[in-house]
Amino acid sequence: MDPSLISDLGDELWRAQRSQTAINPLSDRYPQLSIEDAYQIQQHVIARQLDAGARMVGKKIGVTSEAVMTLLNVHQPDFGYLLNTMLCAEGDPIDTSKLIQPKAEGEIAFVLKHDLSGPGISVADVLRATEGVLVCFEIVDSRIRDWKIRIEDTIADNASCGMFVLGSQLVDPRSLDLRTCGMVLERNGVVVTTGAGAAALNSPANAVAWLANTLGRLGVSLKAGEVILSGSLGTMVPVKSGDNLHVSIGGIGQCSARFV
Repeated sequence: MDPSLISDLGDELWRAQRSQTAINPLSDRYPQLSIEDAYQIQQHVIARQLDAGARMVGKKIGVTSEAVMTLLNVHQPDFGYLLNTMLCAEGDPIDTSKLIQPKAEGEIAFVLKHDLSGPGISVADVLRATEGVLVCFEIVDSRIRDWKIRIEDTIADNASCGMFVLGSQLVDPRSLDLRTCGMVLERNGVVVTTGAGAAALNSPANAVAWLANTLGRLGVSLKAGEVILSGSLGTMVPVKSGDNLHVSIGGIGQCSARFV
């Protein structure tokens, strides 16, 4: 794809994010759009945000569970970048007017104490490099109208990043079998989805290894101090103003999010 078109589409997504307005799918308008093109568009959008003063604080893996793959009809993982402007402290209200069509996911977040530079990263490497894991909400959002996305659309849109909320309890992952950690997500006191660690590429640690190796082939490392969101353990839950969410993951802890 022509570099000028890459820039134009990145600017279109940047404006959509700033104005909280959805746009028509890029993949419908540009059938020639490739996954490689989409990641270049993503980089353009991130560069605009960094130029505006945002800071990189981590990375995320998207579309890791069968439930989300089925819901979105997207059948391979992707990745995006986490910025400080996306982090909401637990207990602070999440302003839905700053989002377009938000959905919540319960996930396990990794906090790194050492860099991870792929390729060749194993699950054992991930666990050695991890300071701890904690429960989190990822509030995904799409600048693509009605979530009518293909893999190229969500990649270009920074893997549909919106906001994220981190729990307060940091746990050594080497003391757990992350595959069997059960998740329960409640909305307004009613259980709306359940899952387990195995939903994220058979283990959240597998998902982080996949990310380190995928980025490593691009010359990018996961850095000490970064937060890595390892992917949803269940289906996405639509949220709106007035909703209160609570997620608990066995052996790790819990996290809450409220929307206004």
